Amino acid sequence: MTTSLTTTAAATPLFRPLQLGPLQLPNRMVMAPMTRARSSQPGDVPNALMAAYYAQRASAGLIVSEASQVSRQGQGYSFTPGIYSEAQVQGWRRVTEAVHAAGGRMVLQLWHVGRMSHPSFHADGRPVAPSALTPAARVWVAGDDGVGRLLDCPVPRALEAAEIPGVVDDFRRAAANAMRADFDGVEIHGANGYLIDQFLRTTSNHRTDAYGGPVDHRTRFAREVAAAVASEAGAERTGMRLAPFITQRGMDCPEIIPTILHLARELDALGLAYIHLAEADWDDAPAVPDSFRHALRAAFSGRVIVAGQYTPERARQILASGLADLVAFGRPFIANPDLPARYAAGLPLAAFDPAQLFGGGARGYTDYAPASSAQAVADATVA
Repeated sequence: MTTSLTTTAAATPLFRPLQLGPLQLPNRMVMAPMTRARSSQPGDVPNALMAAYYAQRASAGLIVSEASQVSRQGQGYSFTPGIYSEAQVQGWRRVTEAVHAAGGRMVLQLWHVGRMSHPSFHADGRPVAPSALTPAARVWVAGDDGVGRLLDCPVPRALEAAEIPGVVDDFRRAAANAMRADFDGVEIHGANGYLIDQFLRTTSNHRTDAYGGPVDHRTRFAREVAAAVASEAGAERTGMRLAPFITQRGMDCPEIIPTILHLARELDALGLAYIHLAEADWDDAPAVPDSFRHALRAAFSGRVIVAGQYTPERARQILASGLADLVAFGRPFIANPDLPARYAAGLPLAAFDPAQLFGGGARGYTDYAPASSAQAVADATVA
């Protein structure tokens, strides 16, 4: 039976190795970035619990870390880790050491939330954005009692043109810190309505200067961030996450598809290793048309990662079509630390506890067992 399962897995594109820049990946399964809000306080410092969590999932071809703010200004949720202080760098090094010791590969996702924030994270009580437009959204904020609640985002203030180079430099410094923490690369978060995405869209960017208006102006901030990050991490170790089809958070921009393709050509010119598509993952989300996927392939010569409620069969289909190189899985990795082995063997998946997604400790985080251990416990219980 073991031979049969191994043969089946080997014949499936999901379990074939792939070269990603300098990284040799043993399979094409990516652990998607997922906010879990377990960093140590004060200081939003990665810790031993986080190291154990990621090491448990090191069988993924590649792990993309949870989003990590590049500065204090870039934070929008409680207990999310940063990558701007020395304590955070050392905390993340503990994580990468654990992942590498378990045979894994891991990149750090660099994040600035922009207007997706709350006054409690800012000295003047105002998040920043391309324009002073509310996202009509909420963020998860812990009160003095330590309990997290969803709170409304305020109207942000528009970044002054003179401030923007400083934000770009925050990304550059964060990339340098990530490499000091021994990550295998970095991923720039340009998706899901956060700061870079806000610059890209006409619905959130009403600027009339060099960072707003025509498409090449709206992509300028993303282009400058990518160039700055690549100068520290190396373009061959740098990717960017984009979300062409998100409509939430005031992101329903009629010009976003040509904008994303324009940016893809610019990222290709910079030599970035990959683009990570965060496809809409709500139940009635629009299907991503093949015409867009073909256009992206024409615009960008690097690798393409796709994410968004993929099953093993859907993953097999898109990899076989050549329209993606890797497939990212998010929620299934939460309760299934050995997800590649489970998919390879056709084993059932464990369900996660939604009440334990954000904040807390080991419960609902590092206490999910691999399939062999879970089966042993079940067998012992039956016996």
